[in-house]
Amino acid sequence: MLKTGSVVFLLDVDNTLFDNDRFASDITATLDAQFGEDERKRYWSIYETLRDRLGYADYLGALQQFRLGCEANPSLLRLSSYLLDYPFADGLYPGALETLRHLGTLGTTVILSDGDIVFQPHKIHQSGLWQAVAGRVLIYVHKEHMSEPMQQSFPASHYVMVDDKPRLLAAMKRLLGERLTTVFVQQGHYAAQAESSTLDPVPDVTVAHIGELARYALSDFRADPAFVLPE
Repeated sequence: MLKTGSVVFLLDVDNTLFDNDRFASDITATLDAQFGEDERKRYWSIYETLRDRLGYADYLGALQQFRLGCEANPSLLRLSSYLLDYPFADGLYPGALETLRHLGTLGTTVILSDGDIVFQPHKIHQSGLWQAVAGRVLIYVHKEHMSEPMQQSFPASHYVMVDDKPRLLAAMKRLLGERLTTVFVQQGHYAAQAESSTLDPVPDVTVAHIGELARYALSDFRADPAFVLPE
């Protein structure tokens, strides 16, 4: 059986612990109210261009470029405050913190997120997730390319990766093999896209909501029933 203390739980943030689709929807509503539809479309166009180029979401970088087209609009400063002062703790999925507390009794919990180096840690701090994992936070541009630094930071006999992006889970599974159990949380827009995709390998565990994991025992996270960790 899996052994307490041998396992590191790697948990994604956006649309895994935190409802990032709701956050984006709230930004859209704020842009519509303060700038109008055309400017809202321009902000998201800048955002998508940056994400394609950088490989991660950059809300503040998009705002910096968005500013150049409407510097006379006093709502710009209000939008800046809106992003920084957003009630991130209210955006956590039901059961997210309870799940972290429970998994912390089974092994070591670590936040493993993609993102920028300013806004993403701010979001993790303000949501309460940073405190919930006692500061064990890793943020990379592409976390699937950082398996070796991750293992050096948090060595373990076995890893459990919890994420809403099944293709990323599959990529990590191909890297770590039976040392990794992949848990697909079917939340957010990536989950909807996955329904029409062929995944290889498929996730080891699939749940509809992050809160379900608060009821899981350590043995439920075995990728292979025949796999036994060393004592």
